[in-house]
Amino acid sequence: MAERLEDKRHEANRLVRAHIRDNALLAKLGYRGEFQRDFSPLSAIGFAFSIMGVSASVASIFVFPLVTGEPSRRFMPQIMPEETLYVIAGHLGMIFGWIIPCLFVVTVALSLAELTSAMPTSAGLYYFSAKLVPSEWVPLVCWITGWANVTGQILLVSSIEFTNAQLITTGIAVASDGKTLLGPAPTFGIILALLFSHSIVCPANSRILARLSLLTGFINVATAISTAIALIVVSGPNRTPARDAFLLLENHTDWNNGWAFIMSFTGAMWTLTGYDASAHISEEISSASRTAPLAMLSGVIGTEVIGFILFIGLSFASPDITSIVNTNLSMPMGQVLLDNFGKKGMLAVWSLCITVQWVNGVTQGVDASRVTFALARDNGLPGSRWWKQVHPFTKTPVYATWLVMSLSAILAVLVWSNTALSSLAGATVVGLYTSYAIPIFLRITFGHKTFKPGPFNLGRWSRPIGTIAVVWALFASIILSFPLKSHLTSPNDMNYTVVIISGVFFLSSLSWILSARKWFRGPVPNITGDEVEKVTALESERDDETGAVSNEKQSLDTSLDKISG
Repeated sequence: MAERLEDKRHEANRLVRAHIRDNALLAKLGYRGEFQRDFSPLSAIGFAFSIMGVSASVASIFVFPLVTGEPSRRFMPQIMPEETLYVIAGHLGMIFGWIIPCLFVVTVALSLAELTSAMPTSAGLYYFSAKLVPSEWVPLVCWITGWANVTGQILLVSSIEFTNAQLITTGIAVASDGKTLLGPAPTFGIILALLFSHSIVCPANSRILARLSLLTGFINVATAISTAIALIVVSGPNRTPARDAFLLLENHTDWNNGWAFIMSFTGAMWTLTGYDASAHISEEISSASRTAPLAMLSGVIGTEVIGFILFIGLSFASPDITSIVNTNLSMPMGQVLLDNFGKKGMLAVWSLCITVQWVNGVTQGVDASRVTFALARDNGLPGSRWWKQVHPFTKTPVYATWLVMSLSAILAVLVWSNTALSSLAGATVVGLYTSYAIPIFLRITFGHKTFKPGPFNLGRWSRPIGTIAVVWALFASIILSFPLKSHLTSPNDMNYTVVIISGVFFLSSLSWILSARKWFRGPVPNITGDEVEKVTALESERDDETGAVSNEKQSLDTSLDKISG
C-alpha cells in the first residue's frame, strides 16, 4: 500500500514538473496558462484518432470515389425515385483514390507537427504565421490565416453533423425495411439535436474529454478493422475478383478517365482534415512540445492505414457498384453492409459508426472552439470579449463553443441542397488547407533561418517536405472546388464550395478594409513581463532529484495532494 501511494505521488510529482515546463514555454510564447493539462500522451493520440473517426468517416465518404454527384434522390427519394446515379471511378477510386492523397497529406502533417512542437499554443496556425512572416505583414497574414482556419473548423463541425444525420437516417431506413425514408426537414432536425447534445458535452473539462476520446478511439479502430475483415470473409465466393477490387475503373461520365480518378480524392481529403486539433489543444496537453506532434502524426498515419484496410474490405464486398450507388439509402456503404451482414449485422456495425461520428462531432467541436477562443484572445473576432472567456469551473471556453454550434446550425440549412455534402466537404478542405499552407510556406521561405525548432523537427528535410505540402494543399483546394459533373444542367449540379469560401473571404476582407486593419495586430500577449519571469524562474528552480521547487514548496505540495487524491 505504501509503495502504491509512493508511486502515485511520484507520478503526480512528474506531472507537476511537466506542467511547470509547459506553462513556462507558453509564457515565453506570450500567453498565460488558463486550461487544465489533462490530456496525457495516450489520450491525446485518442483525441487525434477520434477527430478523424475513420470508421464513420469512411461510411460517410464511401460515395465520393463512386459517383458523379448526389442528385435529389439521395435526399428526397420519395420525390425523385427515378433519378439514377452514375459511377465515376469505382474500385480504383476506392483504393488508389485513398492511397495517393494519404501520401501527400503525410507531408502536410509532418510540417505542421514540426511547427506545433516549436510553438505549442491554441492559436496554432495563425500564431505560427505571425512568428515566421516579416513584421510589417503580421496583421494581414494572421487575419487571413485565422479566418481561413476558423471557417474550415466550423464548416467541418457542420459537415460532421450532416453526415451523422445521414448515418442515422440510413439506420432508420434499414430498421424499417425501407418504409421510412426521411427527407431534408427531418434530417435538419436531427442535425440540430446533434448540435444541441454537443453544446452540452463540448464545454466539459479536459479530463472528461480526454477519457471520452481515449475510449472512442479504441472503438473507432476496432470497428474499422473488424468490419474490414468481416466483409472479406462474409462476402465469400461473391466477392469482387482481386484484380478488379484494386484496379477496375468504371467511368460512365463525360469526364475523361484521368480527371474522373482525381475527383475520387474528395473523400480522402475531407476525412484527412482537422488533425491540426493537436496544436489547438496543446495548452491542455502534458509535455505538449513532444506529445502534440506525436498525437498529430499518430492520428494521421493511423487513420490512413486503417482507412486503407477498410476500403479494401469494402472493395472486395462490392461486386456491383452500380446497384450500390443507386440504393435508396442515404449512405451507400449501408447497402454494402446490409447485403453482406444482413439487417441485424448491418445495424450493429452502423450503431458503432454513429457513436464514433457523434464523438467525432465532440472532438471537432472542441477543436473549433479552441481556435475561436485563441483568435478572440487576440481580439480577432467580433464580440471577442465574450468568446475569449474561460469558464472558472470547467476551465474551457464555453461561449466560444456555443458560438461554433450556433454557426454550424445556420450552415446546416444546406441540407436542402442536393450537393450539400460535396459543397461542405469542399469548403472545409479549402478553408483548412489554405490555413495549413500559409505557415508552412512561410516556414520554408521567410522564416527558414529564424525558425527555432522544438523537440520534433525535420532538419534538412523541412524545405523539401514543406514544398510538397504547400503544392498539395493548393492542388487539393482546386480539386474540391470543381463540380462533380463536367456539364452543369441545373443548380443541383453545382459545387457551392466557391460560393461558401468566396462569401467568407468577402466578409473578412470587407471587415479588414473597413475596420480591422486599424486595430488588429496579430498575437497579443496576455501575460506581463513579471509573470513570465515568475513562471520561468519556477521552472529553473526545480530540484533535479526530487522535482520539488524550493521557493514554491508549499504550493507544490498542495498541488500534489490534489492530484494524488
